[in-house]
Amino acid sequence: MGTGRTFRKAPRVRPKKKPAAKRRRVKVQKTRLVALGLKEDAVNKMTSREVRDLLKRPRKIKK
Repeated sequence: MGTGRTFRKAPRVRPKKKPAAKRRRVKVQKTRLVALGLKEDAVNKMTSREVRDLLKRPRKIKK
């Protein structure tokens, strides 16, 4: 097995991101927001970007 240029290039070695893993992460993050006190229907209407932004500073979430 060679150790040439092909295996030093990042995209060849790095694993690809899978959509199922992203859906799983978003689902877990949404359950965390519900546990922090937000309403479930409000959390379901949020985009994944909004969910991540809220979880960056969980202390600022009003109960």
